[in-house]
Amino acid sequence: MASIEDIRTSIINDPRNARFTAEGWKPVFSAPSTAVITIVGQTPSADAQRSGLCWNDRSGDRLREWLGVDRETFYDSGLFALVPMDFYFLGDGEDGHGDTPRPWVAPQWHPQINADLPHVQLTILAGEDAQRYYLHQNTEARETQTVEHFEQYLPEFFPIVHPSGRTNIWRTEHPWFDERVIPALRTRVHGIIDARQ
Repeated sequence: MASIEDIRTSIINDPRNARFTAEGWKPVFSAPSTAVITIVGQTPSADAQRSGLCWNDRSGDRLREWLGVDRETFYDSGLFALVPMDFYFLGDGEDGHGDTPRPWVAPQWHPQINADLPHVQLTILAGEDAQRYYLHQNTEARETQTVEHFEQYLPEFFPIVHPSGRTNIWRTEHPWFDERVIPALRTRVHGIIDARQ
């Protein structure tokens, strides 16, 4: 079984990532062996890529609010693994495609990373790409239905919408997310992390 640092080195050395390596960019993910919760998102934002920290942006602020955890717990406790569907900032997404994860990344690297996370009790799937991959959904699966019926995927997975500003209108149109899903997410997360502290 490869170590996380071996995996990181292999990602850097993969020829398909050569343009990122040439820029001096490192793959953005965090996978402490002590993690009890994994969060799978889309791709790192420009801010996250610059800092080397997943979710180090406004989306991350919103995500931490949903989870009910502070930055110190999120980054420094060793309780959270942060593993996006692609490890590099791919663009601003203004055309609807720039932040779409490359389809080969997760199948190649996620199983290896997850094998080094023996204590994970919950995987939070933030966004459609993560849900389709981890829940083995076809392209016709609707994210809204998946998130609304999150209970079907517990206790292993908890699907949520991506916490970007682009979901604000969606949340207004689907008030059950704030009323029912977020409280359930917070309860589940704190039930796990409180048992480890």
